[in-house]
Amino acid sequence: MTTGKVVLVTLIAGTLGAGLAMLSRQWQGEGVGLDLVLGIGDSQGDRLEELPELSLPDLTGAEVHSSAWAGKVLVLNYWATWCPPCLREIPLLAQARERYAGAGLEVVGIAIDQREDVAAFLDEHPLSYPILLGDTDAIELSRRLGNRMQGLPFTVIFDRTGRRVHAQVGELTQESLDRQLAPLVADALKSQTAGN
Repeated sequence: MTTGKVVLVTLIAGTLGAGLAMLSRQWQGEGVGLDLVLGIGDSQGDRLEELPELSLPDLTGAEVHSSAWAGKVLVLNYWATWCPPCLREIPLLAQARERYAGAGLEVVGIAIDQREDVAAFLDEHPLSYPILLGDTDAIELSRRLGNRMQGLPFTVIFDRTGRRVHAQVGELTQESLDRQLAPLVADALKSQTAGN
């Protein structure tokens, strides 16, 4: 291939990439994320609006059931060790869990990855929230929760009653995460205060 062709192909690829990035940012509201409540392309009956019963293994092989998060605001985050945007948002999720733990927030990572790779990553970067290993059923569950393109990262937020309130394909920002969590944890704190 001549130098001219290489430059032309690089220019075309760069232009397409930039165009797709701009379209994605516009579609997602400048990084806020597409609220998949619209469910474009999904049939209403196939899309889950509530946290289903699920059971996934942790790194030791112990099964963790979704009932463990009953009554909590839940952030489910699908990620992988080979996914740079996934790794960039992990500190935001860890900080949110720490900040809102008193309000009953739980963050759960579902790794779509090899157990050995996840274990090695966690050895180097310990996390304060539970990590479960996803399988083909977990991937199908992500589709039914709104991740129709099956991209990573994918985050779903449920209120304390288990109702899905937000789903986002792509990297979270501090602003978008805070905007979604603030009313949910405020509601959870009110409920805790009323119960005392």
